[in-house]
Amino acid sequence: MPGLNRELGLFDVYAIATGATLSSGFFLRPGLAAAQAGSAIPFAYLLAGLLLLPGILSMAELATAMPRAGGIYYFLDRSMGQRVGTIGGFGTWATLTLKSAFALVGLGAYLQVYFPAAPVGQISFAFALGFAGINLLGAKKTSALQLVLTVVLLAMLGWLIGAGVTAMDPAAFDGAFDLGTSPFFSTVGLVIVSYMGLTHVASVSEEVKNPDRNLALGMLLAFATVLLVYVLGTWAMVGAVGVGALSAGGGNLAPAASMARVVAGPAGEAVMTVAAVLAFFSVGNAGLLSASRYPLAMSRDHVLPAALRRINRRGVPWVAVLATTGLILLWLWLFDPSGIAKLASAFQLIMFALACLAVIVMRESGLAPYDPGFRAPLYPWVQIVGIITPLPLIIEMGWMATLVSIAFVAFGTLWYSVYARDHIRREGAIYHVFERLGQQRNRGLERELRQILKEKGVRDADPFEELIASSDVLDYEGSVRFSELVDRASQALSQQVGVSATRLSQGLLEGTARGLTPMSRGVVLPHLYLDSISGPRMVLARVRGGIEIDTGEPDVPPAEDELIQAAFFLASPAANDGRHLRTLAQIAGRVDDESFLTEWLEAEDDLELREVMLRDERMLVMEVLSEGASSALAGMTIEEMALPESTLAAMIRRRGQLVVPHEDTLIETGDRLTILGSPRDIIDLRHRYDVHATTAPRWWRRGTQGRAS
Repeated sequence: MPGLNRELGLFDVYAIATGATLSSGFFLRPGLAAAQAGSAIPFAYLLAGLLLLPGILSMAELATAMPRAGGIYYFLDRSMGQRVGTIGGFGTWATLTLKSAFALVGLGAYLQVYFPAAPVGQISFAFALGFAGINLLGAKKTSALQLVLTVVLLAMLGWLIGAGVTAMDPAAFDGAFDLGTSPFFSTVGLVIVSYMGLTHVASVSEEVKNPDRNLALGMLLAFATVLLVYVLGTWAMVGAVGVGALSAGGGNLAPAASMARVVAGPAGEAVMTVAAVLAFFSVGNAGLLSASRYPLAMSRDHVLPAALRRINRRGVPWVAVLATTGLILLWLWLFDPSGIAKLASAFQLIMFALACLAVIVMRESGLAPYDPGFRAPLYPWVQIVGIITPLPLIIEMGWMATLVSIAFVAFGTLWYSVYARDHIRREGAIYHVFERLGQQRNRGLERELRQILKEKGVRDADPFEELIASSDVLDYEGSVRFSELVDRASQALSQQVGVSATRLSQGLLEGTARGLTPMSRGVVLPHLYLDSISGPRMVLARVRGGIEIDTGEPDVPPAEDELIQAAFFLASPAANDGRHLRTLAQIAGRVDDESFLTEWLEAEDDLELREVMLRDERMLVMEVLSEGASSALAGMTIEEMALPESTLAAMIRRRGQLVVPHEDTLIETGDRLTILGSPRDIIDLRHRYDVHATTAPRWWRRGTQGRAS
């Protein structure tokens, strides 16, 4: 089954998170908030954002640890089990589609400012279908539109806030808290929902490149942007328009337009009307994108029918997109979604609290593959605050909000009992907490998290390339017994780490005896932790005649006819098991390539064996020719090459011998340099020295035919 394409970068994440948030929170709610809290509304927005920060931090941690479609559904299912996940999945899918429907109604209403005869219902239906068409083109196309919308919207809001600050009357804030604490906290409950779109981007985390960095950073940048817009915007709004005009008639329903009219006249009002339309357009588009990933994730887990996990050649879950569009159209047809969308926000507060609880469960589970790229600070106090805070806010939102939340919980429970329970056999990380207390454990979740680690790969800070470049290599033509190979690898490792070969051999063999040695596609990965070493060390072994497993059993035993021809012996510091697991996962991911074993067996020497393991986009293999751009390097030292700071001249093959270069190593014509670095720096070096596939090894040329190496 095809998977989702990883094609969203940092600014895509930022645009989706920001675009899903800036709508009614600025263009509608300030007037309603002013009717309750008077001129204290900037402080209400500030407190609301700070109260939701624990949930946002927890969602960022979970998203970087488990970048999978489905967002909060996936996190709750894997942490607290199927029942809680089903409830969270259905409830969040419903609330997201309700809020998208609300945005479409708002979009239609603002268009009526200039087209009074336009029917809101038909406009909303038309835009829902239009958003469906955009989403069917793929997440990248959707996010590109989202990025444009977000940039234009932020530019308009920046202009309005700047103009509003210059027209402020400081006296407008006199007696800001005269109405008392109860109206103020009630207003906090009203406006807190303005921030909830920030975490919806977690539902598309499976489509994000480098999720360890881009997800958390994008969400936090979006949070800072939205907080600034809300607090500064409402502060300028109160100062320029006055709390009386904002709260008139129970709350001005177009406060941004009123502010623009005061500071810039009719032209300003027109600009803000366009901005409001863009905001609701952005929320509707981003809402459909993120909401459609919930039925996809639930279908993958057999909570929903199999048809919903179909993905087309564009990497789009097209059935889930159409089903989500149908649900939005249903809300638009059955009732005015604006009131229900506000009530459904109470359920979203519950989800934020459960996200905080999920972080506690995952960390306390002791699962080594739980390896988030971002960890929420001040654990567990941040999570405890995030669990407790929503309860009084839900009470402030009234009994109807509580009833709507109960209805979502009841439906999810019923669906789980009637349909999902018979289709799924999996429990959450909570069982690993129980296992620590002497009860049971769910090994399936651990395998799933290891698979996620393999897909994410090593981080930029992990010295994977340097580890491979400095590895010792054992190369045998005939067959070798596994126990004998372990002894030889232990002797090589002993010289690297300063630990006795006997101790190393015992540790590697004990791991295999306990079933802790992974094996895949003709490759075995013995590994161990050591307290006394400062960094990871490795030995690579090629055995063309095959490795005979004569002791213990690998984690996944080989098939009867499978020849094991590669082994990677890894030793890592015991204090950094996350990097150890990421390194194993990176090796396993490379081994899973169909071309790996062929390239491994065809490598001509130790240098090429190392190069087979390195990531293409982070490695440059360059031959110093007698003419052309690279000829200028002959006679230079490595230092004189002036390589970018993040790059490393790792190896030189010279007349069939391996040379480990230093800064003063002279480069000669005919040398083949292996340079490691960031993808951007490698691309720059390729252009600088005009390096093409014809200068690379045979296996490299085959894999990169038609493009630069």
